[in-house]
Amino acid sequence: MSNAPSTIGDHLRDWRLRRRMSQMDLALEADISTRHLSFLETGRSQPSREMVLRLADRLDIPLRERNILLVSAGYAPVYSQRSLDDPALAAARQAIDLVLRGHEPYPALAVDRHWSLVAANGALMPLVGTVDPALLKPPVNVLRLSLHPGGLASRIVNFSEWRDHILTRLHDQVELTADATLMKLMDELRAYPAPSGASRAPHSRQDYAGVLVPLQLRAEEGVLTLFSTTTVFGTPVDVTLSELAIEAFFPADPDTAAVLRRMAARVP
Repeated sequence: MSNAPSTIGDHLRDWRLRRRMSQMDLALEADISTRHLSFLETGRSQPSREMVLRLADRLDIPLRERNILLVSAGYAPVYSQRSLDDPALAAARQAIDLVLRGHEPYPALAVDRHWSLVAANGALMPLVGTVDPALLKPPVNVLRLSLHPGGLASRIVNFSEWRDHILTRLHDQVELTADATLMKLMDELRAYPAPSGASRAPHSRQDYAGVLVPLQLRAEEGVLTLFSTTTVFGTPVDVTLSELAIEAFFPADPDTAAVLRRMAARVP
């Protein structure tokens, strides 16, 4: 967090305000008195380790930030943070690879908390092979790849709609995590110019009953129309796992499905 407060009371108050909760709201959620919560925020009382974790849970604070709260209260961090290559996470990495491979011939990728590419299946590269090679140098940021003028932007038929969707999603993530890197990324993406003709999209959200935002991507064989789902680990107690997400794209129509199957068949 940028300019993060140093005391546990400051941390609690900062997160409570970020969640737009009053002291009474949080006290009721945590089953404590408003007076006690007030004392914790002002430093007149010191929370127990269990109280820090209880309040962090009610405030839906990310695991990375929960460790910061614990340290600020004088306790050791609870949640480990390992590299995805760590042997302890081997089963999790195998699960990610299994999901990615199992989704072929449709594209899927795994990203970390900053939308940096962690892994992808073989169906992704045929869709991004024409972008500026500089955008494919690790670490690859998939949101930058999507909206950058040298990336997929010029091939996204409904660019304005897709851009709004990405920026809204990123804004919600910033609100949830207070991550300074994501804030900078959002400012960067907002500053990108729209490609020529971006306002002219042949389809509208009404084509999909208003329940999802499609990605309409121009390819050699026509316009591919895709929608995505997000998969996360359900019960992570490791910071790295808690911040991983799998984005899986599905064809929104039979023509797109057929094209993706033909593209996958051509991959060596």
